[in-house]
Amino acid sequence: QVQLVESGGGLVQAGGSLRLSCAASGRTFSNTAMGWFRQAPGKEREFVSAISWAAISTYYADSVKGRFTISRDNAKKTVYLQMNSLKPEDTAVYYCAAKYGPPERVRGPYTYWGQGTQVTVSS
Repeated sequence: QVQLVESGGGLVQAGGSLRLSCAASGRTFSNTAMGWFRQAPGKEREFVSAISWAAISTYYADSVKGRFTISRDNAKKTVYLQMNSLKPEDTAVYYCAAKYGPPERVRGPYTYWGQGTQVTVSS
């Protein structure tokens, strides 16, 4: 079992930055790929970014590429999402998710999910 808790969300002006964190607990964190997804009101939950266990592979949605950076610290069991140059359309609840094996760009294969953290970008 893996438990995930997100933090770092908040209200920021367009062009600003936030860093989200996802702290994992549980003895079976090893070999997990981690992903970030987001869901805006009235929309489907969408892929944002993912990272492999050893951080060798990272993936980004086209909408965030060049602005967001995913990273992880396995010793701290924490995954980060650095978000720069934020836009109003980035407003959403951001979720982190974990799965065993390689990272995926779709939500289905992810087994464990956090409760989400709200990010609001004002124009």
